[in-house]
Amino acid sequence: MLRLVTLTIFSVCIIASCMHEPRIDPNTDLDLLDQIARVSPTGSYEHYILPDEFDYDNIPQDPKNPLSGAKKALGQYLFHETGIALNANKPIGIGTYSCASCHVAEAGFRPGRFQGIADGGVGFGTLGDTRELSPFYDETEIDAQGIRPLSVLNTAFVSNTLWNGQFGSFGVNEGTEDVWDNAEDTKVNHLGLFGIEAQNIEGFKLHRMHVDEAVADSLGYTSLFNLAFPEVPKEERYNNFTASLAVSAYLRTLITNKAPFQEYLKGDQSAMTESEVNGAKLFFGNAGCYRCHSNPALGSETFHALGVKDLHEMGALNTSEEDKKQLGRGGFTGLAEDLYKFKVPQLYNLAGTPFYFHGSSKTSIRDVVEYFNNAIPENTLVPQEQISPNFRPLLLTEQEMDDLTQFLEVSLNDPFVDRYKPPYVLSNNCFPNNDEQSNIDTNCE
Repeated sequence: MLRLVTLTIFSVCIIASCMHEPRIDPNTDLDLLDQIARVSPTGSYEHYILPDEFDYDNIPQDPKNPLSGAKKALGQYLFHETGIALNANKPIGIGTYSCASCHVAEAGFRPGRFQGIADGGVGFGTLGDTRELSPFYDETEIDAQGIRPLSVLNTAFVSNTLWNGQFGSFGVNEGTEDVWDNAEDTKVNHLGLFGIEAQNIEGFKLHRMHVDEAVADSLGYTSLFNLAFPEVPKEERYNNFTASLAVSAYLRTLITNKAPFQEYLKGDQSAMTESEVNGAKLFFGNAGCYRCHSNPALGSETFHALGVKDLHEMGALNTSEEDKKQLGRGGFTGLAEDLYKFKVPQLYNLAGTPFYFHGSSKTSIRDVVEYFNNAIPENTLVPQEQISPNFRPLLLTEQEMDDLTQFLEVSLNDPFVDRYKPPYVLSNNCFPNNDEQSNIDTNCE
């Protein structure tokens, strides 16, 4: 069977579609921690406690890219550095964008608008919400995703990245080796790397970044490269490959361990309100969210079709109904049974920006809760036979939907993720963008 390639469609199970068991007896009033332990993959509520961002021994990592403080520091700078944006489509775009253009910290490390724009975008507004097409670019020339970027928070707990899971040599991609050569970007999987490392190697090319020894030296990063990669021969030390490994190390430390739910799990039972606790009981109980959102960051390496709208339907730039990203996991594997199925995302810091699902079709967490509660697919392009059998009405009351929304919106929000931003970048450029309008918007001179 002819195999396709790329990513695609929906923010899977962003709350509770995976229902196989009957509702828990409503007369059973379990303590929240006992209830969580009952459904935890390990049998303990501690499964969901996230490590400290400096606890390198307990943060999942690629053996070929071990974490270190020096590597993390370099990656933090490079992720926000507009000075490496050197392969822009037009001269006017050079040095005007960064990885953080589409992963704004205060927006949950997502775009502040419904579609991210790096090269070819201008302006920032508040959290990137007013970034728009540059008058000097045609929309076919810009770097804008045809699908809403996933948050990079808690990416250490993701084995295979992107909505279709196409990056990474292991995990769900074991056994898919025959399709890795079907596209230039997935050939990177032959390097035997985990998802985030593989994705960032390709991401430096895709997002028009460039690092070499002269660039590292001119921007002030040579000593940091030396500290981060002392084992790499000097002639191989300053390039996109090592830069991408540093960025990957940094991303693995973006952990939402200060969210109220995390404080509750660690012993502070005053960290969550009664409504939030009730919402958590629904999440780990009658709503069935935990069945899909099962890893420590409340995501998983499973894929589901939920029938939400695609980004092109929202008026996005440089994408269309023909964009292979709409095909989900099936766009990568080429298997009919995988079409329109998308990865289950992590759920922390959803409140940072008002756009949800892979197509940004919902604008509040409450809208998302209601979508799952009603379980009525909205995308007519997705055949009914592809819709996940787990996508069925949840039968929640209005109060239950309110409580579940509170848990998702408040309890899972780490309010201090701006600690992961550097105070400056070594080039002294403005960031996350460095075009004239963005600098005005951010009061950067």
